[in-house]
Amino acid sequence: MTQVLIEFVRALRASNINVSTAESLDAAATVDVIGFKDRGLLKESLSQVLAKSSEDKQRFSDCFDRYFFAEDMKGINVSSSDALVVDDSAFNDGNIVTTEADVESANTSTLTNMVTNENRAELQMAVANAAREAGVANIRLFTQRGMYMRRILEILGIEAFEDDIGNSDAADRLLLSDLRVQLIAEVRDHVERQLVLYTANTWPDLREEILQQVPLSAVEVRDFKFMQGLVRKLAKRLVALHRRRKKIARRGHLDVRQTIRRNIEYDGLMFDTVWKRKKIDRPKVVAVCDVSGSVANAARFLLLFLYSVTEVLPKVRAFAFSNQMAEITDLFQSASAEDAINDAFHKYGWGSTDYGHALSDLEATVLDDIDHRTTVLILGDGRSNYSDPGVGHLRRIRERARRVLWLNPEPRAFWDSGDSEMRRLGSACDRVDPCRSIQDLERLVSEIMRTVV
Repeated sequence: MTQVLIEFVRALRASNINVSTAESLDAAATVDVIGFKDRGLLKESLSQVLAKSSEDKQRFSDCFDRYFFAEDMKGINVSSSDALVVDDSAFNDGNIVTTEADVESANTSTLTNMVTNENRAELQMAVANAAREAGVANIRLFTQRGMYMRRILEILGIEAFEDDIGNSDAADRLLLSDLRVQLIAEVRDHVERQLVLYTANTWPDLREEILQQVPLSAVEVRDFKFMQGLVRKLAKRLVALHRRRKKIARRGHLDVRQTIRRNIEYDGLMFDTVWKRKKIDRPKVVAVCDVSGSVANAARFLLLFLYSVTEVLPKVRAFAFSNQMAEITDLFQSASAEDAINDAFHKYGWGSTDYGHALSDLEATVLDDIDHRTTVLILGDGRSNYSDPGVGHLRRIRERARRVLWLNPEPRAFWDSGDSEMRRLGSACDRVDPCRSIQDLERLVSEIMRTVV
């Protein structure tokens, strides 16, 4: 498959057209037969191979017209897609060569000769090949246009062209200066087309990438719905990953004795294998979330994460507190996760934090149910408004639990400042980690799910 077709398939995927590897290979075989001479025939043939629905047909048509620009196609006089493969040896001192015939004239062909010959098709092909070498297909932001324009011009040999302008007489200098402006405009138009082509539908991915790293305390209300979808997407990925790990671990190792015994009737041929079974202890999770105003967003997305992976972590008990502790597990059983979280915040959130009172209530409620399979997960900033932080209650919980993890949405630099009691509370935990973004939450939930096997 040529580089041209590879980048076209990439452009289709950027336009929300799903193209499999097999379909890409079919497209390559189609191009080998059809060639690039007849633009309409090429478009119709590739459409039959790559576009499956009516919506895909329309997107394909728009993407094809942008990628195989009509005036660019005039310069393609080959019947084989292999002629469009960029050969690094064809670039010599800024000279762009697109076919084997051009290699022979590479020493004499320069950018100056190309622009003065007024062969627009040749110039556009040179710009397209230079853009491919510059990696313009990787453009993601409109602010990168200038960078890629400069790279393309350098590959074309703009410096030698500017030297020719400086060394020419007045009349030629004026003509070459005008041609330089036209060249820059040609490169700018090409980069603009590539920007539209490769970033037409990439804004959701870019937004996801940004929101995964943004501090949870800085997430705006208008982004909540998008963030909820992102959390569910990440949770689905974790479930798929850890369900496979669980299946493999449950199977265990081959039981040689039982296998031989079962296959005696087959003269010892291993038709029926027997595996040693492992007993899988499902971990229990007790999630305790500070829902006061300072850490409300982090608590919201942690609870959403935990209740989106119930296929692997079915035993999750959730508690919310500000100045008193309350179990909210039943809310998640009678309503959707989003509604349950909103209801919990309305009932128990936005109060003045009292960790001592809250941890005392937690000990009285769950201590008898905590055992060696229980992971206690506490999310809070550790700021108890200069009251007793309840370290003793937390130590007694730790003695019974498998482990106690504390997540703090504040930067480490803010710990132990003011009314923060993180040093004392951290001494009663197995681990204390900052949890400032969706990425941190994903890493933490993944670690808990890993204990399933």
